[in-house]
Amino acid sequence: MKRFLISLTALATMSLPSSAQMKIETLAHDHCNIRIASTEKSKYLLLPIEEKAPEADIRVIANNDLQRNIKVRLAQGKVDYYVPFLLDEFRGKELVLTAMLNIDRTNRGGVGSEVRLKDIKLSDSFDVSNKEKFRPAYHHTPEYGWMNDPNGMFYLDGTYHLFYQYNPYGSMWGNMNWGHSTSTDLINWKHEPIAIAPDAHGTIFSGSCVLDKEGTAGFGKNAIVAMYTSANFVPGRGDIQTQSLAYSTDGGKTFTKYNGNPVLTAEIADFRDPNPFWNEDLKAWNLIMSAGQEMRLYSSPDLKEWKEESRFGLNLGGHGGVWECPDLMKVPVMVNGKYVNGKSKWVLLCNINPGGPAGGSATQYFVGDFDGHKFTVDDESRYKDGKALWQDYGKDHYATVSFYNAPNNRKTVLAWMSNWEYANDVPTRQFRSANSIARDLFLYEVKGKLYLGSRPSPEYDGKGLDKTYKINGSTTITLSNAEGDEFKIIYDQKAMTLTCDRSKCGDVSFSQNFPINSVAPVHRRLTSLRIFIDNSSVEVFGNNGEVVLTNLVFPKSPLK
Repeated sequence: MKRFLISLTALATMSLPSSAQMKIETLAHDHCNIRIASTEKSKYLLLPIEEKAPEADIRVIANNDLQRNIKVRLAQGKVDYYVPFLLDEFRGKELVLTAMLNIDRTNRGGVGSEVRLKDIKLSDSFDVSNKEKFRPAYHHTPEYGWMNDPNGMFYLDGTYHLFYQYNPYGSMWGNMNWGHSTSTDLINWKHEPIAIAPDAHGTIFSGSCVLDKEGTAGFGKNAIVAMYTSANFVPGRGDIQTQSLAYSTDGGKTFTKYNGNPVLTAEIADFRDPNPFWNEDLKAWNLIMSAGQEMRLYSSPDLKEWKEESRFGLNLGGHGGVWECPDLMKVPVMVNGKYVNGKSKWVLLCNINPGGPAGGSATQYFVGDFDGHKFTVDDESRYKDGKALWQDYGKDHYATVSFYNAPNNRKTVLAWMSNWEYANDVPTRQFRSANSIARDLFLYEVKGKLYLGSRPSPEYDGKGLDKTYKINGSTTITLSNAEGDEFKIIYDQKAMTLTCDRSKCGDVSFSQNFPINSVAPVHRRLTSLRIFIDNSSVEVFGNNGEVVLTNLVFPKSPLK
C-alpha cells in the first residue's frame, strides 16, 4: 500500500471548526495548527480517533513553549471514538497543537473525506459511561484508553494504589504515562488523575513504588518514592532507557520528579522495569532490573546511588523473548492450606515476551535464596536447557508484580490480563485491557520440590463472584450461553493436566493466535476447581491456586 504525505492547503475549502476560541489553520506541506485562545473556558478538546489511521505527531505548545509531544491516530475515513485532551493545565495560555498528518489516499474519495479535522470540538464534558459489552464487571480497567503493565503498586492506610502503563490518547499502545487507580477492597476501583507524565527524559515505562519510612532518599519520612524507566525514542536507534525517580509526600496522590534524574543507566538497550525494596537484613535498598535476557541486582543506601551486586539468569529458564517486569520477594510455604510458621523461600518473578507456555507473554518464576547480593536457585536442573516454571499457564496473564507494604506481610500480586500477540486487536474500543483478580502467592511442596501457587486474595471470598466444583477424577466443565458459545475446562487425571479450550467461544476472529488451548501440568491430584467468570475473562484455580489458567473470552453473551 502506498502511503505519502499530502499538503493540507487544499483543506482551506473544507468546513473547519473556527470560532473566537478555536481555529484550525492549514499550513504548507503536511501540517495544521489547532489554536485554542487563552480565554477558552471549556474543559476538553475532543480529538476524533480512527484506529486504522496512521499516527499523527502532535506538538503541544503553550505561550510559545513546547510542553510535550504526543502521537494520536486522528481520524481520516471515519470516527471510531473520541479521546479528551485536558485543557485545565493550560488555562489562561495561548495553546497551539501542531499536527503533522500522514495521509493514505489509496481507495479514498479525496482530501475532504480523508482528514476529519471538522470533527475536532471543544466540550465541557467527556462521556466515560460504559459502552462496551465486554467491559469487566469486577476487574480493574481504565476509564478509557489503553492500559498494559501494572506499575508502582503499594498499600497504605487502608488503600491499595495501582499505577499502570496508560495511553490517554487512544485505545492502542503509545504515549506511556502512569495512570492511577485506588481501592479499599481490590474489587471496586476509583480512577485518579494521571500520576506521572512524560518529560524531557522520555515517556514513562514500567517501574515500582516503595514506602521510604526513614526518609533515606532525602524526600522526608514516609515519602512514597517511584522508580521508573524513562524511554526516550531516538530515530534510527530506538528507545534509550534510563531509570528515574519521582516522590510523593501526600500518600501517592501527586508526584514530584527528582531533579537529579536519571539515577541509573546501562550500556544496553533493553534496560527497564526497576523494582526496589528495603532489605531489613542488609539495612539497605535492593533493586532488581531487567536487562536484555537477564536480571541485574543492585544495592543502595538512598535509592539514588546504586551499586551493581550481581547478575542472574543467562543460562536458566525460558529465553524465548526479552525478560521484563521482575519482582523478588520472600514467599511463605503452605501445607494443607495453612502457612507454616517462619518457613519461606525467595521467589524471583520474571515476565517474558514471547516464549510463554501458550505462546506470547507469560510469567515464569525461580525459587531460591537471596543474601542481599546474589540470587541463587535451589535446583538448577529445573531451569536448565530452556526449562521454565510458570506462575499461570493461561494465555492472558503477564507483567505480574506485587503490592509493596501489603497488609499482614501478604504477597499480593496483579497481572495485565492480555497477551502481546493480539493486545492491540481485541474487540473493544472505548478501552483496552483489564487486570487479573488479585492473587496471594504461596509455595507448596510436592515430592521434595517447591512450586509457586496463586490463590484468589481473601477480599473475593463470599462475594458471589466465583463458582466452586468438588471433583474426583477426570472432569470436563463446560461454560456456555444460549448462543452456543462454549468454554471447556478439562482435567485429565491420568495425564495430570488441566486444559482450557476457548476455540469455540464467541469472537476468535481477530487473531489466529487467539483460538487455542492452554494446558497446565498438575503436580498433584486435583480435588477442587474455583472459577471466576467475568464479561470477557475466565480464571481457573485448581486446588485453590496450586495450578492456574487465565484466559480472555469474547462471547456473544455472558457465560454461565
